[in-house]
Amino acid sequence: MRTSRRGLGRLALVAITSLFMAARAASQSEPAGRPNVLQTSAAVSLAEPIPPAFTKPENLAAPPHPFWDRTNLMLFSGVAIFRGLDYASTRNMQARGREEVLLPDDVVNNSAGFASLELAGTATSVGLSYWMHRTGHHKVERWVSIVHIGVTGFGVARNYALPTNRAGR
Repeated sequence: MRTSRRGLGRLALVAITSLFMAARAASQSEPAGRPNVLQTSAAVSLAEPIPPAFTKPENLAAPPHPFWDRTNLMLFSGVAIFRGLDYASTRNMQARGREEVLLPDDVVNNSAGFASLELAGTATSVGLSYWMHRTGHHKVERWVSIVHIGVTGFGVARNYALPTNRAGR
């Protein structure tokens, strides 16, 4: 069982960064007991009432989008496709004599285990997006998938761009 300290260090750094970013995103919601400054200052500063043409009834406020809308379905499909490409590019990289540095060999050399890891990555991305959706962070909800696609796409491109290791064959 050969594991790289450098690879484990990178994996720990990614995990800690993800947890920190999730905690920061969750702290963006406004506390329940705190009044909205815009509403209180507007009510105090207006000398005359707002004309009815400019008021927006409460029942016409736009509801938040459904979680499984077209945009999220496209983003989640993109995450799944890029995780599949990551699996294929890692296998191709190994076939060319290169070694995976981020994951232990026990995981990467086990086809079912590595495929399960890629599936778990996709499920985690959808789960984080759902958490952001439920807490009202709809922009962050979309960005979770966008960043996931970008990072995975970079890894795929890097794996295919690595030269073949003739000595490792």
